[in-house]
Amino acid sequence: MAQLTCQNLTLGYDSRIVLSGLDFTVNSGDFLCILGENGSGKSTLMKTLLGLISPVDGKVITGDGLKANEIGYLPQQTFVQKDFPASVEEIVLSGCQGRCGLRPFYNKSEKILARKNMNRMNITDLRKRCYRELSGGQQQRVLLARALCATQKLLLLDEPVSGLDPKVTMEMYTLIENLNKKDGITIIMISHDISAALRYASHILYIGKDIFFGTKEEYLKSDISDIFGSVAGGEQ
Repeated sequence: MAQLTCQNLTLGYDSRIVLSGLDFTVNSGDFLCILGENGSGKSTLMKTLLGLISPVDGKVITGDGLKANEIGYLPQQTFVQKDFPASVEEIVLSGCQGRCGLRPFYNKSEKILARKNMNRMNITDLRKRCYRELSGGQQQRVLLARALCATQKLLLLDEPVSGLDPKVTMEMYTLIENLNKKDGITIIMISHDISAALRYASHILYIGKDIFFGTKEEYLKSDISDIFGSVAGGEQ
């Protein structure tokens, strides 16, 4: 069943159109990888799906019981965010804010949920540590645990392995794959890593001069895969 449907989306900001004519559907359990060159509108699309930016035209429709505040989000980190002076437990708990409503505190069930997600990410032993003292891979696990506190249905991941070394990158991809295949959480991930996209994704959305949406198999048979693959290969 469709969890997210985008109909004839036109996206932009500051009166500048960055993307138009976008149509795609994400079903429960899908793993959608969004590919495209820098400046093509991938992050703008992600912010639109989160409701942080309104579409210039078109619609974003949620379904399958998914509510707007039930989407987990792992953003690209800035230097300031990496230096945030809070404990691991405090950051993970903050993912429950959407559940609190007007309550100024976290209840017992939310604290249990935070502990559960720290355990899922193997960071329980770090819960009292200061976030800014952690390695990049540990920080990403903390942010993924935080995102899981907001949802059991859909995760949006913006370059989740950016800046990580190869070993930690593979560990991160394994965690994300398990969330998708074992826990049934739908994944939408922005990536420049084509090999990872083709390994893990069930569907590909390519954004550029042309737009492609389809299964991984359909993408491999398309002209877009030849063009973008050679461009990305040159960038590496």
